[in-house]
Amino acid sequence: MPVRVSPEEGFRAALAAHPGPLAGMWVCSGSPLVAELAAGSGLDWLLIDAEHSPNGLESLVAQLQAVHGYPVLPVLRPPVLDPVLIKQYLDLGAQTLLVPMVDTAEQAELAVRSTLYPPDGIRGVGSALARASRWNRSEGYLQHAGETIAVIVQIESREAVRNIESIVQVPGLGGIFLGPADLAASLGVLGQQDHPEVIAAVEHCLTVAAAHGVAAGVNAFAEPLARRYLAAGASFVLVGADVALLARGSEALAERYAVGEADPASPAADRPGY
Repeated sequence: MPVRVSPEEGFRAALAAHPGPLAGMWVCSGSPLVAELAAGSGLDWLLIDAEHSPNGLESLVAQLQAVHGYPVLPVLRPPVLDPVLIKQYLDLGAQTLLVPMVDTAEQAELAVRSTLYPPDGIRGVGSALARASRWNRSEGYLQHAGETIAVIVQIESREAVRNIESIVQVPGLGGIFLGPADLAASLGVLGQQDHPEVIAAVEHCLTVAAAHGVAAGVNAFAEPLARRYLAAGASFVLVGADVALLARGSEALAERYAVGEADPASPAADRPGY
């Protein structure tokens, strides 16, 4: 007899069940091993990224498999708002998507509709071929898939901030996520995520989202900013990244132990570190 499975609870259930904000990190390496390592860290959620990372469908499904079974919520970010890509991500088994560069309510509506089967949306039907339904071993998948799928849209431009009132009122939206890096660029202060104008824009969006009962998150690697946004009402945050942790950690090791360029006449065996 085939093993029957049920869809796992998604983003909304994780927020509702958690006593406080969800803390997470980026997984940008494209490595299932690193994803699994991060999944066992005790963090609440992982953002597996395909916008700025070397991830394709094959590496994404491997990472979903690697983190499955750990008490962590995987969120996938496609490189662009594209109904075809969203369909493929959902068929892989992604239940929570973070869609980048959403500037208008119309774009947010398209993101939501891309995750729903007709007549409510435009998602193509391929459940018999898809990991999402465990190849039709998940009973009632077609009828109930939308109940556990969530779309979070990324607010990261001046235009998006101007349109935040209409964006958060899009039916079926799972939440918004503030991207201070691109927002800083859009506001003319590239590289200054702690600029007062950027902080004001982020906090404005957090306030508007809260007023409409919409979950809002933010990316904040600097702890003072993360704490500030949590106090301002952020219900989920990203506070680090696998590649950044490895980069800074390896630099710290080099600073502690590495010496300057060795004398080329010295045998390798005599050089520190060999």
